[in-house]
Amino acid sequence: MSSQGILVLILVIAMITILMRDRMRPGITLFTIVVIMMAAGIIDSKEALAGFSNRGMITVGLLYLVSEGVSRSGALDRIAHLMLPHRKGSLTCMLSRMLAPVSLLSAFLNNTPIVIIFAPMIKRWSEKMNVPSKKLLIPLSYATILGGMCTVIGTTTNLVVDGMMISETGKGMPLFEIAKVGVPIALVGLIYIIFFSRYLLPGNASTEFRLREKSKEYYYDVTIIKNSKLIGKNVIDGKIAMLGDMRITTITSEGNTFVADSTSHVLKRDDKLVLAGTSKGLSDLMDSKELELNCLNNSDNGFQEKATRQVEAVLAPRFPGIGKTLDEFDFYRHYGAVVMSLHRNGERFSEGLNKIKLTEGDNLVLLTDDTFVKAWGESSVFYLISETGQIESSKGSIKRRTITLILTAIMITGAAIGDKIALPWGFKIDMLSMAAMTTVIMAWANIFPAKKYTKFISWDVMVTIACAFAISKGMINSGMAAFIAENTIGAVYQYGPHAVLAVLFIITCIFTEVITNNAAAALAFPIALEAARQLGVDPMPFFVTICMAASASFLTPIGYQTNLIVQGIGKYKFNDYVKVGLPLSIIVFVMSVILIPLIWEF
Repeated sequence: MSSQGILVLILVIAMITILMRDRMRPGITLFTIVVIMMAAGIIDSKEALAGFSNRGMITVGLLYLVSEGVSRSGALDRIAHLMLPHRKGSLTCMLSRMLAPVSLLSAFLNNTPIVIIFAPMIKRWSEKMNVPSKKLLIPLSYATILGGMCTVIGTTTNLVVDGMMISETGKGMPLFEIAKVGVPIALVGLIYIIFFSRYLLPGNASTEFRLREKSKEYYYDVTIIKNSKLIGKNVIDGKIAMLGDMRITTITSEGNTFVADSTSHVLKRDDKLVLAGTSKGLSDLMDSKELELNCLNNSDNGFQEKATRQVEAVLAPRFPGIGKTLDEFDFYRHYGAVVMSLHRNGERFSEGLNKIKLTEGDNLVLLTDDTFVKAWGESSVFYLISETGQIESSKGSIKRRTITLILTAIMITGAAIGDKIALPWGFKIDMLSMAAMTTVIMAWANIFPAKKYTKFISWDVMVTIACAFAISKGMINSGMAAFIAENTIGAVYQYGPHAVLAVLFIITCIFTEVITNNAAAALAFPIALEAARQLGVDPMPFFVTICMAASASFLTPIGYQTNLIVQGIGKYKFNDYVKVGLPLSIIVFVMSVILIPLIWEF
């Protein structure tokens, strides 16, 4: 390998390390690598900027706006209400009824708004029906991922691969090309989720669990103040009559912390308690003359009088405090709310909150006033906001929903059959042109706020995709891709292209679990292209394999955005994804390796 190839290899390893450690956002990380490659002469300025004008990248941006329009029209809310059963039935029937339409929608719309709207509705529905919500939310995320595998526009990864194919070979994929393998994989994957995921996911249908789900518990950190009537009271089994339905879970007294129901304790001034109860107990704590909420220490004196709302918010990538502690980032000054607790990987943090670095996907329980949801409910800094379990969802009119659904149907139809229609004035009907026209009509029809259109596009994803093209080109120009492909082929050459395809799937799948799926596709594409050239076979099976593998992010919450969203709502642990996601990853791998070569011959 040449010196340039060695440099690119070092840069790629550095990029993967930074992305794994989440030290910087993916967009600026990849852009840094592109700048270094350009400065080293590995790529020229034209190659560095080519991704920013690529039709795949522009299509992604337009589809963000189309998805926002569909979301704001209320069409998804209506679909969600229709698909949720009005009566409790078997878990198999409930999952079948929910996941099939979700997968279908995800084949044509961005997965994130679908999960943002459906997840809280499913959460509230499960509480009403006494069904463990933990059995439903990871399946929801996985169903959207499987649906996205069925079309070129189903996920940004497919559009990235399609754009790279056009750039390198001059030919992309028709809208439903990958459906030949994506639909069978989605069907088998859904069958697995519907019939087997319940045994691998946490939660059970016991009376105790159902009652806990129905009356959701929140935790409040308080301190016993001077002259409190609680001083001298004996805590037995975590209960004191003065606290009503609230129960004491832990007590910190004179530097010692212990579980309240494990021993009796006489309360003293300055004892710190963690109370568990429903959201209805918040107002009583706010008015209490015996206790002080610890979260109010950093707020002004007038805040306690107006703060009567409890809100849950999941942090999105655009949240400006990512990577900072609450000591470093004044949450109250920025948003007029105080953080009561934080949930991450199924664990709750309340003590020492100010020292914990905030990360994407953290679920914050906030104390605030009436203005927070109105001011920040549509902000891109939060994935979703719920007020004591009630999600603020868009209520579009019937007219807007009808127009939106018609526009979306025309867009999909045009993208599917446009190449068969020749217009006399030379206009080409394809995914880009149909998405562009749909976006313009939605903006002028005020289906989404045209003045705020920039906030609905994930610019970090856009920059990541654009830079991915340049990095892929750098891997080819430097000889790194050829070197890796040659060694990969050398290791499994005697077993033929099928073995190379299997190795490519595994490499891409590992990448997508630890870095973004778009970056994973960017790294795998040049390797696939060079492998096909050295084997002397058609690269199409390898390109489709990248689409399947880069989307097959089922093992970790960080691998896919929708996994992060449901983790915050469902309070899942990291291992929950591994337990249910590993068999699904194996299913996708086996089916891809068998079906792809049968459909697209080498």
